[in-house]
This record gives sequence, structure tokens and C-alpha cells, in this order.
Amino acid sequence: MFQKVSKRYKCDICGKLLTTKCNLAIHRRTHTGEKPYHCEVCEKTFTQKANLIEHNRTHTGEKPFHCEICGKSFSNQGYIKKHKRTHTGEKPFHCEICGKAFSQFNSVRSHRLIHTGEKQYHCEICGKTFSQVNNLTRHKRTHTGEEPYRCDDCGKAFSNVSNFERHRGVHSKPYHCEICGKTFSVKESLTVHKRVHTGEKPYHCDICGKGFTISRTLIRHKRVHTGEKQHHCEICGKAFPEKYVLTLHKRIHTGEKPYHCEVCGKDFSGRCSLRNHKRIHTGEKPHHCEICGKAFSVNGSLRRHRRIHTGETPYHCLICGKEFSLKTSLTRHRRIHTGEKP
Repeated sequence: MFQKVSKRYKCDICGKLLTTKCNLAIHRRTHTGEKPYHCEVCEKTFTQKANLIEHNRTHTGEKPFHCEICGKSFSNQGYIKKHKRTHTGEKPFHCEICGKAFSQFNSVRSHRLIHTGEKQYHCEICGKTFSQVNNLTRHKRTHTGEEPYRCDDCGKAFSNVSNFERHRGVHSKPYHCEICGKTFSVKESLTVHKRVHTGEKPYHCDICGKGFTISRTLIRHKRVHTGEKQHHCEICGKAFPEKYVLTLHKRIHTGEKPYHCEVCGKDFSGRCSLRNHKRIHTGEKPHHCEICGKAFSVNGSLRRHRRIHTGETPYHCLICGKEFSLKTSLTRHRRIHTGEKP
């Protein structure tokens, strides 16, 4: 089965050398396909016990690893190590073709496909191709109907872990904001929410210095500098930096409005639009001006209001150079030059 070579154990199938007999046994499972560790909740199997322990946390919601900078919690040590790079700005992985640097190995691997166009993972049912195996795994569930993530409280099942985690908050919201009273299902959401009140923005763009409350907003912002728009609409050809923005855009063509207000029945194309609309019914105004204390239901309204204090006028008339604090004011002004009547 194996032979010992200079205090190392050699795999008789591929010749790889391992430092211990245990590591050799684990390695051989990549050849045999053996997965002796089983999840009692969803029956998923694993080659290593450590992988099963990490997987179990998707069912229990346990996140024992905490970031000391922002308080965000993670289910395994690898995730928190990657997350910390959003604070330090460390980017140890480089594309050997264009030199672009990334904080995660998976990101540089995905980026390389922009150059190669390679999509090596194929769905044997519909033929669709994918650049990453996890995307293929999620896609296959659209054919099989598999929903491996099940809620212990109500029994509802989900095909992906992110939808499952969002759903769990329906049953329990133990974390309360002491400023406005809003409740959250996970501690990380409360930590992020508090920044609305404190104005804290721990994530900074290394190009322009702009600050953000959450890391994914910073990631999206950086595409303003890079100009990266990898998601294209097959109907009109318009390109977008984020897949979810493309999904929202497509609903302009299809007219789809999957989000419904249970109070008045109004339909919306996006979840954020529905959330903002609901505040008309609840009267909730979670966004506060740190200068005068005025409250607003949506962040965009607060942003426009702040210009009263700062005097910022980001909108310029290309014809006469006049400046405006609001885009609508600029639109009205342009009619002086064009003669257009609303």
C-alpha cells in the first residue's frame, strides 16, 4: 500500500510523498473517492473529519472566529484570515499575465479566466459551462431540486447556504441596537448597522481613500477605478460590474417584480426597493445626519441632505458650468439651454 522513503510515505498511485502515515491515508482518498465522514443533518460526506466539523457549522450557525478590528464572525479560521486582508490591504496573490494583485487565491484564479476565457466545468444535463466548480455545484441543484440546507425551526429547505442563513433570521433576532432599537439575527449585522449611527467606515479604498461601512461595498467601488464590467446583458448589450446589478437590470426588459409589499400589495423589482418602500408604512428612519440630527428613511436622502451642510455641488452643467447639489436640479436647469418642456 505504501513504502517509506526518507521518513516520508509515498503514495503508490501517484508517487506523492507525505510526511505522516495519516496524511497518506487522507491523500489516497483523492484517488479512491472514499468519504468516511457523514453529516447527520443533510447526509453530505467528507474525506476529513475537520471538513465535517466546519460543515456542521452551516447547520448550527456557529461562528467561533472573530475579527478583532470590526467584530465580524466566521465559521472557520481560513475565512477570518482572508477577511483580515480587507483591513490590512494585503494582496499576496498576483496575476502573472497582467500583474493585478488580489487578497485571495480564488480571486486571482477566477481573474485569470478573463485572459484565457476557460470554463472547464460542464453541466452534463444542459451543457452550461462554468469557470469554478462551486458554481457548477450550485447550478446542478436547479436541475435536481436538491435543497441540502434545512431550517430546524420550520423545516423549510434551501439550495444554497446564503439563502438559508438569511432565512434563519426570520425566527430569531436576539441582537438589539441600543440606539434605535432595531433587532438582528446575527451579531455581525448589528455591528454593521451601528455604523449608520457612528459614521464609522473601517474599509478604505487604497486608490482614492474613500471609506465604506462594509467590505463588499469597497469591492464594488474599486471597479469604478478599474472599469471592470464583466457581466453583460444579452438583450441590450449593457455591461455591469456586479452580477446582481445585471439581474436587476434584466427585469427592465422582462417586467419581473418578484418582491411584494404585504401591506399595500405594491410590487418591486429589487429587494432594496421593497425595504425602502416598507418604511413608508412603518415610519422607520434609520439614517441620521450627524450634524443636525435629521432622520431619513433611505441613505440616498441623507447623502443629498448632507450637501446642505457641506455645500458640495457634484453636478455640473456642461454648457455654462453652473453647479448643483442635486441631479434633478441640473436636469431642470438644462432645459434653459435646450428649450425642452417637461
